[in-house]
Amino acid sequence: MVRNGTTLTLERKAKGRARKAPAMIRSLVIAGWTGRNAEAMEAHIRELEALGIARPKSTPIFYRVAASLLTTAPEIEVAGDSSSGEVETVVFALDDGLWVGVGSDHTDRKVETVGVTISKQMCAKPVAGTVWRFDDVADHWDELVLRSYAIEGKKRRLYQEGPVARMRPPRELTALYLGKGKRLPKGTAMFCGTLAVIGHIAPADAFEIELEDPILRRKIRHRYAVKRLPVEG
Repeated sequence: MVRNGTTLTLERKAKGRARKAPAMIRSLVIAGWTGRNAEAMEAHIRELEALGIARPKSTPIFYRVAASLLTTAPEIEVAGDSSSGEVETVVFALDDGLWVGVGSDHTDRKVETVGVTISKQMCAKPVAGTVWRFDDVADHWDELVLRSYAIEGKKRRLYQEGPVARMRPPRELTALYLGKGKRLPKGTAMFCGTLAVIGHIAPADAFEIELEDPILRRKIRHRYAVKRLPVEG
């Protein structure tokens, strides 16, 4: 029997040690509207409303997306010039426990005005090839910082920046998604929410995403180029 999903090669870092190993991901969940601060979340909702995107039916909300969209590749292909990235923490439930990394919920904004669920399925979901053991950051989770840059030609501008404390933590999101006391099943990846952009939502030639741990003085970074394919009708 053929199983849906994808296999990523992830460098797993825990307590000063690192090893690369394949990770089979069979389920991908995009958690949206996960903000703890109602005003900040409202600001992001208004950003999208300005683009014609309807308000979510609930907050938070959990979109199921094909796991095959996950990629650690340095380039993705998209249709036209209406898509953009969003930096997020990503938790992976693997065979040896829970891990955390960084990804981009790259989304087609034009399709998003038609339907958010459909738009989530339109673009690849880039993730970094490095992850940290969740237990190593759990006690200082709120100190972690998310950051992204948009690159257009030779110009690189700060696109998003802020602490993960602005979003609900992974265990709380898991409980809201599956029920109190439940854990993410093995082979599941969950994007945990994003930050409002600095300036305006816009496409770019490339995006850089970053998760910083200022307590353990380390970062996970990933850069991906965006190849825009022609729209023929």
